Amino acid sequence: MIARDPEKPNFLIDTNEYLISYNGKSILTDPGGIEIFSAVFTAISSVENPESLTALFASHQDPDIISSLSMWLEFNPALPCYIPWLWAGFIPHFGGNKETFIPIADSGMLFSLNGLQLEAVPAHYLHSSGNCNLYDSTAKIFFLVIFGAALPENETDIFVKDFDRVIKAAEGFHRRWMGSEVAKKEWCERVSKMEIDMMCPRHGASFLGADVERFINWFL
Repeated sequence: MIARDPEKPNFLIDTNEYLISYNGKSILTDPGGIEIFSAVFTAISSVENPESLTALFASHQDPDIISSLSMWLEFNPALPCYIPWLWAGFIPHFGGNKETFIPIADSGMLFSLNGLQLEAVPAHYLHSSGNCNLYDSTAKIFFLVIFGAALPENETDIFVKDFDRVIKAAEGFHRRWMGSEVAKKEWCERVSKMEIDMMCPRHGASFLGADVERFINWFL
């Protein structure tokens, strides 16, 4: 997890980037905005050879998700990027060519990271009309797109310690950005059947153990 940049301008929202590594290969989820490329690249380089990075995953089209794409492709022009098919005509404005992108169908997608099975899980109309979560069934970690996001004032915890405080901070955002009750219900029903030990949102602290079910029930 790469998060909480204390040197970023205060008019930019903090974002979490997650590096999934398996058998010497890695995939970077929602690589981030162009303004934090150097910080993300440095963080990755501090724990492993960045040349082990074999793919990118972009859950949707927002600039804080994938505007750094051109810089990652400058590092390695052959990097593939998994994206929801809906944004295949939009995300290339950040860089790349037709060969760069692997479109994800509305129904989701299974793919392998050097033998590790990952699943792109549909989360349409929950913030974005076409987006996907990412699920690692081996580690039982569910990478959220943007719901679950909460940044209480002076919050620095990596994992949620006070569920009620975090949810209070999340309420306004979720009311504004998660407008489809049908989509919420379908997502909650699907995800509640999955084995999840940790939910990692795009912004803020991650949910562990019992707080995973608490979040799903609250979101529903």
